[in-house]
Amino acid sequence: MTSPAEPFDAIILGAGGAGLMCAAVAGQRGRRVLVIDHADEPGRKILISGGGRCNFTNTHTAPDRYLSANPHFAKSALGRYRPEQFIAMVERHGIAWHEKTLGQLFCDGSARQIVAMLLDECAQGDVTIHCGQEVRAIDHADGRFTVSCDGRRASAPALVIATGGPSIPKMGATGFAYDIARRFGMKVVEPRPALVPLTLGGEEALFRSLSGVATEVVAKSGKTSFREAALLTHRGLSGPAILQISSYWRHGESIGLDFLPDQASGWLREAKRARPRASVRSLMATMLPDRLAEALAERLGLAGDLANLPDRMLETAERRLSDWRFMPNGTEGFAKAEVTVGGISTASLSSQTMEARTVPGLYAIGEAVDVTGWLGGYNFQWAWASGHAAGQAL
Repeated sequence: MTSPAEPFDAIILGAGGAGLMCAAVAGQRGRRVLVIDHADEPGRKILISGGGRCNFTNTHTAPDRYLSANPHFAKSALGRYRPEQFIAMVERHGIAWHEKTLGQLFCDGSARQIVAMLLDECAQGDVTIHCGQEVRAIDHADGRFTVSCDGRRASAPALVIATGGPSIPKMGATGFAYDIARRFGMKVVEPRPALVPLTLGGEEALFRSLSGVATEVVAKSGKTSFREAALLTHRGLSGPAILQISSYWRHGESIGLDFLPDQASGWLREAKRARPRASVRSLMATMLPDRLAEALAERLGLAGDLANLPDRMLETAERRLSDWRFMPNGTEGFAKAEVTVGGISTASLSSQTMEARTVPGLYAIGEAVDVTGWLGGYNFQWAWASGHAAGQAL
């Protein structure tokens, strides 16, 4: 005989950032909440983020820092739960933090402090958390969702999908959220790796010998560009600028790197007048790592003194250095992707509550949804904001 299902007001699948935030908000509003996760501890992705210090938000959060098939969808949740509200919670729990660059906020200590804070907030709402539980079945009848796990069953009028996307599978990440969504008739925007290193092959791999060299660049894809560090690797390109642009890059497209973003047009010709005996390589070595300067000068065929190089050749070199084209042959995949672009279609959800339009009581939040932030704390802010929106609606 099947054991009776334990009743709750809401069941949240996933004990990551979005799921824990949602649970804390709903629990503190008096809802009886159950959180289920297949991992053996909550917040595993939080723990490894920001080099173990958790880049928990970004003060420059705005809807235009997010990718989605519907760029307007994130506005409501982000507008109602701001970075300063999360910062206030962090400070209330006595967690010291600092700003690195570009509005990125990190814990002074450990990412474990953020997980502990969220668990404390859940405890204040008497939230029940079951980790190490594999979901075996989800049934929906008579306005209630029944979730069967290893040896236990629970039911509630509300079910929240907060299981994230498939990025970093070694952490246990899967496409489970999409399976649930499709089962209930919700569309899924094709997921692909984001904030991920790009790979190069053949001729493009000339920089393999420069593995480990980093320099500040402007990385470009279409009309989008980011100015941050790029890192040359044995497989291709990485570093913050590349991770950022990877979210916008598509197979078959090239990306451009401006290796000398501070140089105005005509700088090589001016240098020729001022220092005719200098070489292009020595000139670039004052602005770039030596090995990179040598490789670029060699590729450009610019040997000898500036005085012996025609202006036309210098103009061509300038253009190439300001928009050096690479044709990536792929990415390092979900294994190295920090997040996922795509996911449960926002057309299926209310931007106010995160509830499914056609299935009352079903919600989706966080990375499971087709909303993806830039590198630098934006994805955590979406987790907090979407979790808060759903937690207020439960």
